[in-house]
Amino acid sequence: MGGAALAVVVVVVFFLALYLLQRYGDLRKQQRMVLFGTLLSWYLCFLIVFILPLDVSTTIYRQCVLDKSNHPTVVPQAKQTNLTEDGSSLYPSVSVPKVCEEPWSYIPDGVLPVFWRVVYWTSQCLTWLLLPFMQSYARSGAFSRVGKIKTALIENAVYYGTYLLIFISLLIYAAAHPEWKLTWADLRTIGITAANTWGLFLLVLLLGYGLVEIPRSYWLSSSHGYLQAKTYFKAAKMVTEKAEAEENLEDVMREVAVVHAAVRYNHSLRKCVDTILTKCPPEYQEEMGMTVENSGDPPTKRALISLHKKVITAVQRHCQTRVQWSILLDQALYLEDVAKSQSSPVRHFVHSFPSAHGHSWIRRFFYTPTVEWYWECVLRQGVYRLLAALLFLLSAAVVWSECTFFSTRPILSLFAIFIQMAEKQYNYIYIEMACFITIFFLCVCVYSTVFRIRFFNYYILVPHHQTDAYSLQFSGMLFCRLTPPLCLNFLGLIHMDSAISHQDRIQTSYTSIMGSMRLLSFISDGFYIYYPMLVLLLCFASFYNLGSRCLNLLGFHQYITDNDLTSDLVDEGKELIRRERRKRQKAEDGENRRWAWREQYGAQGTTGRSRAVYNDLEDNQNSPGTEIKKSDSTALCGKPNICHFSQKAPRPQKTDEAVTLCQDFTSNRRDEETTEQQRGLLLDHSSDEDSPSRSRSTGGRYQSLSTSRTNIFDEV
Repeated sequence: MGGAALAVVVVVVFFLALYLLQRYGDLRKQQRMVLFGTLLSWYLCFLIVFILPLDVSTTIYRQCVLDKSNHPTVVPQAKQTNLTEDGSSLYPSVSVPKVCEEPWSYIPDGVLPVFWRVVYWTSQCLTWLLLPFMQSYARSGAFSRVGKIKTALIENAVYYGTYLLIFISLLIYAAAHPEWKLTWADLRTIGITAANTWGLFLLVLLLGYGLVEIPRSYWLSSSHGYLQAKTYFKAAKMVTEKAEAEENLEDVMREVAVVHAAVRYNHSLRKCVDTILTKCPPEYQEEMGMTVENSGDPPTKRALISLHKKVITAVQRHCQTRVQWSILLDQALYLEDVAKSQSSPVRHFVHSFPSAHGHSWIRRFFYTPTVEWYWECVLRQGVYRLLAALLFLLSAAVVWSECTFFSTRPILSLFAIFIQMAEKQYNYIYIEMACFITIFFLCVCVYSTVFRIRFFNYYILVPHHQTDAYSLQFSGMLFCRLTPPLCLNFLGLIHMDSAISHQDRIQTSYTSIMGSMRLLSFISDGFYIYYPMLVLLLCFASFYNLGSRCLNLLGFHQYITDNDLTSDLVDEGKELIRRERRKRQKAEDGENRRWAWREQYGAQGTTGRSRAVYNDLEDNQNSPGTEIKKSDSTALCGKPNICHFSQKAPRPQKTDEAVTLCQDFTSNRRDEETTEQQRGLLLDHSSDEDSPSRSRSTGGRYQSLSTSRTNIFDEV
């Protein structure tokens, strides 16, 4: 059963990693090496999180078997004769010890040590050697594989040199110690200790922020007013980022246009220029293909490599901001719909733009508008606050245990107490679930902190296949560096790491591959025990938003409720969302009118009459006495002169209905255009020039991205 459980977990975790990679990465366009490295790193880290609880339950069972074999318990004969048929004793003061029960997920001996060695050393090779090289390879602007490899080696020379210097320093320290005899196992332990020390140093810093921010975010998210204000704040910031990305892309495309004009088709570097052009957006490619003028001397290959790198970065950033803005806009409109539904007496959720919510049929079947109304307007606030309270208690337990896990007599760590209580009852399901929930919560606190800070948009995971290769590899590298020390720290919290708890117990298979941390006593007895206490100070700093206030003073705007700048950005974002709603509503109305036109004049029995009319029109057009313009006839009712007939031509008898129809439509069309012009003047007078939904033109002004209404009936 244990082998089957291990196999099922291995397969399920692989598909989980593949699904996440498909969600954030682009499986069709990104390089295969980047996708393989990211998938492998995510897969190995998820395996550690999912398999470690099975290792803990297996180790507890092995410890129980060892204790029973070393200290057998014999029941006296007098007491054995007083047992009932169901095995219970007639003397309540005498208890018969339970036999060690094998867990449902028991893994045979010898399997886990080999498994952990493969997983751990593969992940370490990825995070310290291969992924940094692959990052530089994917970001390189070289036009050949050899050039990309050369660039990656040069960029990582300092990186690898730093590792070598640290390892040589530890090696000298170990060699100078008189009691140590350096063996291969000792060198391996020194390397593992150095990697875990670096991971624990970063882990505690990230954990102090996540333990406070995760419960607080759920508590604040229970209020729709808070969510709306924060969404408006994000919209005001996002429009600035979007404008900067568009301006940067335009500047880069201007450089590409100059290079495209300078390098002729018979030049030796023309192939490199064509490669750069393939990375440009299609609209810019068309403009460059239309205007090609020779200007200046051709650039060098080094300049083309630098330009290629800039094009890749600018295009990817532009796509990311567009997707983020679209997601943020949908979220803001949805929150406004929630606010309207809360004040509505009808218990039915109404979307302002139903076409924008194209959910699957399963979601539409179960998550009906009535169910959605009850969830958003009645249940959501209570559920989120209950979840926030549970997460707060879990965070408090983590902070307490991080500060007291070194104490074994008495046991102060709450997680160690819970695991030992379940161990006495042989409740392996509870042990595995408690271990998995705790490790998963620690991972969420750490990793969400990284991508919440976002390193000034340099590393960011964007859904809808918009995450660039550099961010994907950074996430895989970070997971591989932080997951092993995080799990080792968790084993210390439950007193399953003998190097910290100093207990004579069987070690887990995961701990056994780490070697004896007592080789470096100043780390095992000092840094590993006292440094995690720093999480308490970091939690207090996060609770009072000291980090956000410092970033706000440095110019990186953060959402702080008692700040005037935050209020101004919220008002600005609210106005931006209002403008986007008007533009989307205009586009929606135009589409509805086009649909109504098709339904009214295309489905109400006019098909036969229109065919007869068209036949007569064709006959009269081919006759010498009729003159009808082809451009007007192809665009039916597209221009006012479509129904104009020459005075020389006799009017056909069967076309009166068509002429009347076109005249009515033309007059309605003119009235509609006049109304739209007046409405546009009002909107332009009341709107700001820095609207987020306007694209940047060459003259520095913003033009509306909404669908044009001047050719609204061209397809009819």
